[in-house]
Amino acid sequence: MEHLLKLSSLTPDEIIHILDVADEYKRLHKAGTDPKDLQGKAIALMFGKHSTRTRTSLEVGIYQMGGLGNYMNTSELQAGRGEPLKDTARVLGRYYDCVVWRTYRQSDLEEFAEFAGVPVINGLTDFCHPCQVLADLMTIRERRGTLAGRKLCFVGDGGSMANSLIVGGLLAGMQVTCVCPEAYRPAADVLMLAHKYGSQFHFTSDPVEGVRDADVVATAVWNTAAPGTAESEQRLRDFVGFQLTGRLLENAKPNALVLHCLPAHRGEEISTALFEQHADEIFDEAENRLHVQKAVLAVLLAGK
Repeated sequence: MEHLLKLSSLTPDEIIHILDVADEYKRLHKAGTDPKDLQGKAIALMFGKHSTRTRTSLEVGIYQMGGLGNYMNTSELQAGRGEPLKDTARVLGRYYDCVVWRTYRQSDLEEFAEFAGVPVINGLTDFCHPCQVLADLMTIRERRGTLAGRKLCFVGDGGSMANSLIVGGLLAGMQVTCVCPEAYRPAADVLMLAHKYGSQFHFTSDPVEGVRDADVVATAVWNTAAPGTAESEQRLRDFVGFQLTGRLLENAKPNALVLHCLPAHRGEEISTALFEQHADEIFDEAENRLHVQKAVLAVLLAGK
């Protein structure tokens, strides 16, 4: 494992290994013993998008591991004034031991990794969100013991979370169903990969069909447009029926987990009542970002 740019670049064994390492870091943290596995290491935290969980969990996790996490707003770098991306990558790669970048285009992230000369971690792109989905898998395994054979259903927009949950779930041996309106399907290359898994993957536009007998039901914000805009109003119309509610969850298994990567738009992709009913697992999921990202850093930089 040279970088973490997208989950499809990992093997099933590498995913399970990251989760095992994350479990150990979490156990040690709860015991009050945080190994200083990043002592003397410096990690650049480049952010071109707003962030709560990604930024803070990385800053805290790197501190707990004895390293330096240096936050920088991409727009404040010379890259924000037109410096070629590959030049920024070659400079930062000479200062830092690793770079985390939260940006828009996956192609930019991959170009950056090509020139940086150090490990690069995807903090979120429009294409995928690997750290979040590793935290989701960690949470499912904590609460259900195993991943293989479990049914994971995602309901929402076929964007970064859908793309990564499909890939991560399939690599972990899960049965994966993706439920999206036809106009909001996941990326074509993700669907091509998923269909290689045969009956292990299913795509549908029917939320009731999708959540039937699910062990885990996940969602994410699907109305990402500014309130009151034409796009926002269009999305509100297009996603009618795609809200997670108690009634919809009656079709899942009685003890089904509900996951949400946050932030949540209560009353849109998930009802307030269902969110609060499953708040414990949702905020365990958020906490596990800390432990999973420590594991990713340890695998990349400390030979774990």
